[in-house]
Amino acid sequence: MSAHAVPGAAGDAGAARADDEARALLPASVPGGDHGDSGSSSGGEEEEDLEERAFEASEKVLVSISDDPDADADLEAQLASSSGSPPFSWRKLWLFTGPGFLMSIAFLDPGNLEGDLQAGAAAGDTLLWLLMWATAMGLLVQLLAARLGVATGRHLAELCRDEYPDWARRALWLMAEVAMVGADIQEVIGSAIAIKILSNGYLPLWAGVVITALDCFIFLSLENYGVRKLEAVFAVLIATMAVSFAWMFTDTKPNGKDLLIGILVPKLSSKTIRQAVGVVGCVIMPHNVFLHSALVQSRKIDPKKEYQVREALRYYSIESTVALAISFMINLFVTTVFAKGFYGSKEAGSIGLENAGQYLQEKFGGGFLPILYIWGIGLLAAGQSSTITGTYAGQFIMGGFLNLRLKKWLRALITRSFAIVPTIIVALFFDSSDALDVLNEWLNVLQSIQIPFALIPLITLVSKEQVMGVFRIGRKMQAVTWTVAALLITINGYLLLDFFSSEIRGPLYGSLLCVAVLAYASFVLYLILRGTEISNQMIVAIRKRLS
Repeated sequence: MSAHAVPGAAGDAGAARADDEARALLPASVPGGDHGDSGSSSGGEEEEDLEERAFEASEKVLVSISDDPDADADLEAQLASSSGSPPFSWRKLWLFTGPGFLMSIAFLDPGNLEGDLQAGAAAGDTLLWLLMWATAMGLLVQLLAARLGVATGRHLAELCRDEYPDWARRALWLMAEVAMVGADIQEVIGSAIAIKILSNGYLPLWAGVVITALDCFIFLSLENYGVRKLEAVFAVLIATMAVSFAWMFTDTKPNGKDLLIGILVPKLSSKTIRQAVGVVGCVIMPHNVFLHSALVQSRKIDPKKEYQVREALRYYSIESTVALAISFMINLFVTTVFAKGFYGSKEAGSIGLENAGQYLQEKFGGGFLPILYIWGIGLLAAGQSSTITGTYAGQFIMGGFLNLRLKKWLRALITRSFAIVPTIIVALFFDSSDALDVLNEWLNVLQSIQIPFALIPLITLVSKEQVMGVFRIGRKMQAVTWTVAALLITINGYLLLDFFSSEIRGPLYGSLLCVAVLAYASFVLYLILRGTEISNQMIVAIRKRLS
């Protein structure tokens, strides 16, 4: 009898080991909780534990007005029973500050800085007004993302998983991942260029990529100390960018009158249309929409309590506006420095991220600290911060669309691998200014293609009462947001048309492009019309014809 029992015992032991290994890859469950100890809630909690979350309950920042929990409880009870808005609190604004600044880093990544310097060199100060309005449009989109995350308690990728059928969900996930990888390559390459500058060329591009890849582990170690510590590190990186580019701005002494005219007076010529499209196109980063809708959940807010949601939206709106105002100033510094130095010069058409530092050094030289190194420090801060937020965004996108309950270090490692492997290949084969400029053009096109697949689901979801409840946007705001989305998609469509008309030649490639455009337009149209009366009527008509 024992001879028959041994294999079964061995099988049970093997199964137990396999279960232990699988459990080791899952996030630890949060002990305790605020749900009481009734047995009836345990089933619901177990079901919730199977859902991917942006932040576990133990990771969230507790937002309170004072250090006295009893006083906060009394105030919350008063607010819950009244229809008035809670009083403004500087302490609460401070506690809510963080997610908006992490979101603003996407407006300052190396790809954006390259767009700034090329706009300044080619168009001078004449596109500053467009930079300001593009930032305002970006703010509107990011506020919608924050609204979605706070009001539902879930981020955009999670909601898309439930909103769309399986084939559409997988297509949206693929598009988001492609956008993420494209942005990450630009960010890592930008950081590697900065390392090359600061090492006097001693470290080649591929070595800079490897060094930058290690920020994944730095990021993981920072996250273990809490969300606020991580946000503090990003604040230091943004401050580094601000100081570096402001230093360059004061060193080059741009004309104040031209600067003011450039911001207030709209000007656009046929010669600068491509730079104008680039300025607008760089503002909306698809992965950043997913990121912000998740980051706002790092504060302990109950989406079922209307007054808490309204309060959170109030503070997040203030914080995001301040963060993007700072990012606008940093972008303005970069644009005006290159406008002052290279507008109308022979170098204007050939300047890019890789050779920008050398051009600055030749033009302005250096005093106490050479301008080449100031540029390198600012670029390094931009590259490092944006790669870390890219890793963060990649975790939310993968976990949300696929509902993966994995340890954060494992998700970060998978996400980082998606970008680092192609980036090292790029660094080995494109280690020259001209090759990097060509690559950057293709990556910008890749980003432009993905924009509708973040914008359209976002606007669709924030407009739905079933998803947002009382916090859905009204008809006027829907009209404004759809107009902004249409404008951004049209501008990026122009960029794509201009790019492909110069790159694609021959009947075969032309035919393949036509098929791709048709499939692309069909999917975009599906996302726009899905759930509307028009689409329902079309489905009914198709079914009648098929039956």
